[in-house]
Amino acid sequence: MSKEKRSIEELSLWEDAQRMIAKAQREGVETVWDRLEEQTPHCTFCEQGLTCQKCVMGPCRINPKDNGKKQRGVCGAGADLTVARNFGRFIAAGAASHSDHGRDLVEVLEAVGQGKTTDYAVRDEDKLRRLADEVGVEHGDKSVQETAAALAEVFMDDYSFRRNGVSFAARAPEKRRRVWEETGITPRGVDRDVVEMMHRTHMGVDSDATSICLHSARVALTDGWGGSMIATELSDTLFGTPQPRQSTANLSVLKEDQINILVHGHSPIVSEMLLTAVQDPDLLQEARDAGAAGINLAGLCCTGNELLMRQGVPMAGNHLMTELALITGAVELMVVDYQCIMPSLVTIAGCYHTQFVSTSEKAHFTGATHVEFTYTNAIEQARNVVRMAIEAYRNRDPQRVEIPEGPMQLTTGFSNEAILEALGGTPDPLLDALKNGSVRGVVGIVGCNNPKLKHDHCHVNLARELIKKDVLVLATGCATVALGKAGLLMPDAAGEAGSGLQSVCQSLGIPPVLHVGSCVDNARILHLCGVLANALGVDISDLPVAASAPEWYSEKAAAIGLYAVASGIYTHLGLPPNIQGSQMVTDLALNGLNDVVGAAFGVSPDPFEAADMIDARIREKRKGLGLSE
Repeated sequence: MSKEKRSIEELSLWEDAQRMIAKAQREGVETVWDRLEEQTPHCTFCEQGLTCQKCVMGPCRINPKDNGKKQRGVCGAGADLTVARNFGRFIAAGAASHSDHGRDLVEVLEAVGQGKTTDYAVRDEDKLRRLADEVGVEHGDKSVQETAAALAEVFMDDYSFRRNGVSFAARAPEKRRRVWEETGITPRGVDRDVVEMMHRTHMGVDSDATSICLHSARVALTDGWGGSMIATELSDTLFGTPQPRQSTANLSVLKEDQINILVHGHSPIVSEMLLTAVQDPDLLQEARDAGAAGINLAGLCCTGNELLMRQGVPMAGNHLMTELALITGAVELMVVDYQCIMPSLVTIAGCYHTQFVSTSEKAHFTGATHVEFTYTNAIEQARNVVRMAIEAYRNRDPQRVEIPEGPMQLTTGFSNEAILEALGGTPDPLLDALKNGSVRGVVGIVGCNNPKLKHDHCHVNLARELIKKDVLVLATGCATVALGKAGLLMPDAAGEAGSGLQSVCQSLGIPPVLHVGSCVDNARILHLCGVLANALGVDISDLPVAASAPEWYSEKAAAIGLYAVASGIYTHLGLPPNIQGSQMVTDLALNGLNDVVGAAFGVSPDPFEAADMIDARIREKRKGLGLSE
């Protein structure tokens, strides 16, 4: 039976969200919470990973408790194999998504290097040359363009099967690389390992659940140390390496007297061009001619994170705020690229005057206006869609506009370069703080929202509990907006931290929660862990670090969690993946991986219990390093 309907206050932590949910109900606009209720209860077989649709001898569903008999699919696959196959494909899709994001940036870098675009350029030449040095590209007498072209060629090989490793895997400690080699999960090439997973999970190929699970770890690692890390480093190279700056977040960043444009998705390739376009004097004059005071650009989800990190553009919300932002009635244009974009947004935009524009060849939306951006037309197309917003403004109904008040201030821009700069250029001050216990550990809180859980409740309470325990928190993705709205991304929040972390934050002038980027930028956390482990001469699995995806939902988040675990980082999940139909796969995830890669998953929807689970891991690792509490 369906559970009793939740009240609005039970759906979200935030007043701005609650007000828009109530407005949606008054205006008869369907939201994600309405659709979740309609879909409840969920299929138990699907939730446990026990359904198989990989061939037309089926579909099959496996009941492991069928009168004591171990039921099998038509091909003979039992519960363990069925669950492992499904999980493997889940991870492959997640790794492919973030890595394809990286591929787009490699293509833009190549276009810059070959002189095929004037819309894009290398903004951080120092980083370009540092990366070239790191991966062995000679650039002494080469121009910026020539260096960009040569670097792009190296990263293209990271996607192929021309080599038996990805370039940035060298950033991992030697001990970690030895673990990967001994267990056969060394990341080799993004496309190679993702495609091999699809092959392995075809009927009649890999029929050993453990083997498939180990290859899942390899696929995830090609994302973390390959595609995602490439995406992060090239975004910095092309659009600028983030530095600390101030901005704001929540729905009040929308302006009643201005033309509001929201960017949503994950790639900065489109949003950076829109930022340039909304600053165009001619377009600003056209906006004034239409009766607006100006043009206001704001972000959602990870495209918003990209602009927030580098340019300080305010954030309207995270995943579960995307529909609610449109329900304000104040948005003229939503421009999307790809990933985490609910198809419902087109329908909701149609309930208002809002124009919905898709921009990527690989992400079309029925009912949307498609304006494709390429590296040869991006600025021109950005101007075109801004003009669509100006025209839409003329159709806004002021009676339907409701914008909550009071934006929250936040601090952003903590790239690894910025963190090291704040530490005086070396990781030594952070290492000293870890050694003396003023900072007991470091935890990344990352990822999505899930309507099954109260919106942002887990993110905020987990972070608050951890900083009380003198644990420095790094935030990415949708967690960023939650923690920003809670005030935890400001230096003043150090007052909520334990005395040790408080003293460190106050001495450096930083918040106890550092915003390090979008979801793809979890690669920054991997890299930082590698730097710390190398400085101490230990493996990543020896460090007092952990990760958490408290409200995750997506395949990408599962890939992130698995590459963290495979890198030696204990990882908490707020909800389990669909693997509980196999006791073997579940035991491997929760316990067995400790013996294989030195870390495993922990699962709890309770942020307070999760904080204790993570704290226990940090205590164990501090003891192992001989560090006092």
